[in-house]
Amino acid sequence: MTDDRLHVIMRPMTVDDIEEVVELDRLSFPTPWPARTYQYEIENNEHAFMLVLEHGGASLQPRRNGLWERLRRLVGTDTASPRRLVGYAGCWYMADEAHISTIAVHPDWRGKKLGDLMIWCMVRQAFRRGSSMVTLEVRVGNTVAQNLYRKYGFEIVGRRKGYYRDNGEDAYMMTLSPLDEHCRARQAEFGRQLARYLRVTDRVAAPLGDQVVSIG
Repeated sequence: MTDDRLHVIMRPMTVDDIEEVVELDRLSFPTPWPARTYQYEIENNEHAFMLVLEHGGASLQPRRNGLWERLRRLVGTDTASPRRLVGYAGCWYMADEAHISTIAVHPDWRGKKLGDLMIWCMVRQAFRRGSSMVTLEVRVGNTVAQNLYRKYGFEIVGRRKGYYRDNGEDAYMMTLSPLDEHCRARQAEFGRQLARYLRVTDRVAAPLGDQVVSIG
């Protein structure tokens, strides 16, 4: 029987990914991180974990028209370059807190549960590192992201006035806490649900092997 689930490779970000991650960042956010920030996070920040999702099949070719083509021209990228990465995320682990610093899915690959997968992975890493909570900020107007985080148990606990520099928009502070056995069981169920849609080669959990593993 053919396995028609979307195949993605989940692995740590490397410096070789930076150029493509920066391009994806520019497509996703009005104030993207510069390349040097990603390099620092990968090479120098011992509290950071940076993740990428790589398409497990053929190279992804960019669209040749519409908004995607206009955006590529705007940021000055080579439209003939094949696509490889479909998403990325970052997290800082400090004391007993895991803070999700960034997360994005390529515009062509949204709505395929890849954002769910990265949130699930960051929470899993928080459990492995002994964190007691996971925190993040989200724009007050970004209800799509808020609903995704709520699905995984995050709750709004505060508001930061004028947090976003591009337009002065406020940010909600959201927290997943406590990371107890009930939360662990709930995350395991989310993993089983994701496995129905995605086939994941997990190089985060098994850095010495490329086997496809159960994410449940």
